[in-house]
Amino acid sequence: MPADVSEDDILRWLSLFKAETEELEKMKERKVPVMGQAMNVYYTITASSEFREKERLRAKARHDKAQALYNVRKERDIDMSVTDQIEDVGQFITANKSEKY
Repeated sequence: MPADVSEDDILRWLSLFKAETEELEKMKERKVPVMGQAMNVYYTITASSEFREKERLRAKARHDKAQALYNVRKERDIDMSVTDQIEDVGQFITANKSEKY
């Protein structure tokens, strides 16, 4: 780490990347020039339609992945249920094999 970078600087940058909208406004009020410039660049980038479209696609991909995982788990649970039922029938037949119908 460069000697001219303090721990406070690092914490400021980390908090910028994790910040919610309200926190960004509080940071802007502190009037740290570099942080103000960084926030202006951030606002400019996030205002672009290209950025919003990429973010929308990322969110859709996360949703699709979660939905696929949910469906796989649901199918697995159904398969396990059917397997359990088959085993139960098999055990019933085995237990009652000696009885005549």
